[in-house]
Amino acid sequence: MIAHTMPFLMSLIGLAAPAGDVERFPPPDFDGGHILPSTQIPLPRAELWNYLDVAVLFLALSLASYLVIKKRSRRGIFMLTIFSLVYFGFIRQGCICSIGAIQNITLALFDQTYAIPFAAAAFFLLPLLFSLFFGRVFCSGVCPLGAIQDLVLIKPVKIPRWLQHSLGLLPYLYLGAAVLFAAMGSVFIICKYDPFVAFFRLSGNANIIVLSISMLVISMFVGRPYCLFLCPYSVLLRFLSRFSQWRVTVAPDECLKCRLCEAACPFGAITDPTPEDMRPPDTTDRRRLAGLLLSAPLIIILCGWIFSYAGDPFSRMHFTVRLAERIVLEDSGKVDLISDASKAFRDTGKSKEILFEEAKILRRQFSFAGWLLGCFMGLVIIGKLIGLSVFRKRIDYEADRAGCLACGRCFVYCPLEPERLHECQYAQVDRVLEEK
Repeated sequence: MIAHTMPFLMSLIGLAAPAGDVERFPPPDFDGGHILPSTQIPLPRAELWNYLDVAVLFLALSLASYLVIKKRSRRGIFMLTIFSLVYFGFIRQGCICSIGAIQNITLALFDQTYAIPFAAAAFFLLPLLFSLFFGRVFCSGVCPLGAIQDLVLIKPVKIPRWLQHSLGLLPYLYLGAAVLFAAMGSVFIICKYDPFVAFFRLSGNANIIVLSISMLVISMFVGRPYCLFLCPYSVLLRFLSRFSQWRVTVAPDECLKCRLCEAACPFGAITDPTPEDMRPPDTTDRRRLAGLLLSAPLIIILCGWIFSYAGDPFSRMHFTVRLAERIVLEDSGKVDLISDASKAFRDTGKSKEILFEEAKILRRQFSFAGWLLGCFMGLVIIGKLIGLSVFRKRIDYEADRAGCLACGRCFVYCPLEPERLHECQYAQVDRVLEEK
């Protein structure tokens, strides 16, 4: 898996350009039509911040991996969480963000004129690389969005499994939509609707502030709702963490099946052992799985057809389509005022027919993109159903490789953990005595 993944990751690194000649944030202005002049002299201070951010991210991921895999320290992870919230959240104001970097990568792949900043490429790739080896250590105490949710969690409620699986489809939809809009040069929806940016920047419009407060209130009772049910980056982290060579283990030794870890995990990431009286699927279950596989093409095509109808409203997120519709309304007398955008277009002397043709092409492209998004969601649904239908035999309570956020809460609740700590202390004493 690693051998097949590395060439793809290296190709993404090749897209990165020095950040000094590219506006780092905010993301590209798709709406204004204004072309930024190229910077002749790089800004040393801004470029230094970019490299410093990448260095801090690498060190934080390395420390998180050590605390989760080797040290098994919940206290250390908690302290790292506070640091990440302060530095990546409030000091750097949530920028640059590994989650939002999905859009920078997408835009660089579909627009040859866009040179992705080095920091954006690094923030996208580094957590994925660490996830491939150590699981979701980025989520444990490095991501500021996860940190702010983790620190306000007071009394988590247990979410039913069926609801978890249903809401678990939303991150895939969010990821597909973010890629679609970024590829079409329309809008960076992840950045535009970041639920915590108002707190990080201590500003924002009324809608974003209401969204931020609502998300934090929910986070007091639901463990990391954004991470579990919205974060598009979690889709990639979940996939790669399945192949991690080292991962979180609930018990340092043989599991006692006390279920304390299951009660301690607020994210429902502890998988139960298979009941002893449970048998492998019979003929009926195999027929059900076969029927699901046979119906997969129909489900995928149906989802593609449904989402194709979203192409028209999706296209209105593009500046050119909105401008064309506005000019039609103004010319027909349905609106009295002339917008600044339409006035700027009329002053250029560009033909309206050309604009209308561009808008027409964009609508067709969005309709096709809607088909692709629908087929992607159909494939995800089929994959989820097949995953729930496959029989897996488990002996102990285990942390799910894909779903575990590596928060370390289960460590301190395991009855075998104090014994492990005493053994570590005795081993340190013996080592000191041997050195003397």
